[in-house]
Amino acid sequence: MPGPRQSCPWPGLRARLPALRWLPRYSLAWLQLDLIAGLTVGLTVVPQALAYAEVAGLPLQYGLYSSFMGCFVYCFLGTAKDVTLGPTAIMSLLVSSYAFHEPVYAILLAFLSGCIQLAMGLLHLGFLLDFISYPVIKGFTSAASITISFNQIKNILGLQGIPRQFFLQVYETLWRIGETRAGDAVLGLACLAALVGLRAMKSHLPRASRAEPLATRVSHLIVWTSATARNALVVLFAGLVAYSFQVMGSQSLTLTGSIPQGLPAFRLPCFSMAAPNGTVPFRSMVEDMGVGLAVVPLMGLLETVAIAKAFASQNDYRIDPNQELLAMGFANILGSFVSSYPITGSFGRTAVNAQSGVCTPAGGLVTGALVLLSLAYLTSLFYYIPKAALAAVIISAVVPMFDAGIFRTLWRVKRLDLVPLCVTFLLCFWEVQYGIVAGVLVSGILLLYSIARPPIEVSEGDVLLVQPGSSLHFPAIECLRDTVCSRALAASPPRSVILDCRHISSIDYTVVVGLAELLRELRKHGLSLAFCSLQDPVLQVLLSADLEGFQHFPSPDEAERCGGAELGGGAAAPFTSTSESSLLPA
Repeated sequence: MPGPRQSCPWPGLRARLPALRWLPRYSLAWLQLDLIAGLTVGLTVVPQALAYAEVAGLPLQYGLYSSFMGCFVYCFLGTAKDVTLGPTAIMSLLVSSYAFHEPVYAILLAFLSGCIQLAMGLLHLGFLLDFISYPVIKGFTSAASITISFNQIKNILGLQGIPRQFFLQVYETLWRIGETRAGDAVLGLACLAALVGLRAMKSHLPRASRAEPLATRVSHLIVWTSATARNALVVLFAGLVAYSFQVMGSQSLTLTGSIPQGLPAFRLPCFSMAAPNGTVPFRSMVEDMGVGLAVVPLMGLLETVAIAKAFASQNDYRIDPNQELLAMGFANILGSFVSSYPITGSFGRTAVNAQSGVCTPAGGLVTGALVLLSLAYLTSLFYYIPKAALAAVIISAVVPMFDAGIFRTLWRVKRLDLVPLCVTFLLCFWEVQYGIVAGVLVSGILLLYSIARPPIEVSEGDVLLVQPGSSLHFPAIECLRDTVCSRALAASPPRSVILDCRHISSIDYTVVVGLAELLRELRKHGLSLAFCSLQDPVLQVLLSADLEGFQHFPSPDEAERCGGAELGGGAAAPFTSTSESSLLPA
């Protein structure tokens, strides 16, 4: 017989520090798998970090500065073993919009976003994510996929001086397409084809069983590793090509250029910025960021939680949005101390982490260490990476985010959801913040309209049976009054009303006032209103309101029997009022 279960001596600490759940059980077998997964993700994150810094409009080293602190913090505070934090395409696009390609702004944005996320986590405000609907998310990510991909076309073609605003970018790229550099275009398209081919190879790669010969298993491992680390392999190959051209003295490729070597200094972010005409104070910087201080923290959390939930459902563990907020907040705050711009969960790297067999978040420690080693010793080699190769890495990463099928799906399922989807999708091409805010507003309006105009079913007989299809909130009471009065008084002869409240779980004071006015209005015409199937919370509220002429029956059938007999097939006599003592529980 098992002994009594020992409780944790610090339950609050264990809830806030999820590492305490798995650290006491950590084993050598887990360590081996975490090492493999961490190294594999590290080979993916280094080239992606360089590429995403380009999307953010920042010097490339800031992509690497943003890639290690999140790995360390999430190891101790994160609730999902698969998730990896770092720069992503979506977050880099947002940083490009709100940091104005200034590292000082980007680092301060990370600090302030972290503070906001930390405060939201402590106040348990993770539920705010529920107000961002799926069509809005899909509209944003699909538009971002197109925007980011087209933003990299200039690097594939070797064009310089292309503006970053989407419509100007399209016009200028098409106008100057004759200036394409052949070397960049050939290398960029070759890298893109290689990445697509390796991705397809991995998706069609069958599982290798232990029963197969050793040579088959080794071959499978080589192919799987090559396909998983495809970004690093393609960038390495492109760098070798560029170096060969450099040795021969005829460089036909646009290179990344020098990247400062060494680790970033650990210091507070700057709260002001030197400008040619003076100093930009903290207040002005915050005003410049504007709505970005709401969009960046929410979108960062949304991306992380969505990824964590997707992988948690596959691995049967639970995600706490408020704990994820705390992890994101600490990661962004501490990241800003090492010159990081805002980070979030990466779907691609999380998928690589899961497929590599990671057992705990400790795999992030290996990934972060690999990024630090790259900053300390390998940045001189990054000089030879062609920009066309990094552009191919970005395009291959963001194109799968475009979901063409969502339009057809919503057309079949609920066409009204196409409105916030299309509003978000189209406005994001103008400005990202306008698209997200407009999409959330349209979704909110549709939600409020459904609350203000609930479905109301009316059945005619000796009395009118009115059944609201959802809870009653104050915007809906006028709709209910108009429906009841118009149908009851328009009948010949006018009929009394039974309000079936089985779907109403709560009401507010405005609804109580509206029901009192409805009772008086019907009584003026010699009609009665009875309630049936009231749930206990609603019944208690109505009893407390002491409504004049209030009547309640347990079911519609009993209400019709008691009321219909007195009505005599449609007469305007009121229902017999039940006594208050019969309404109270025995």
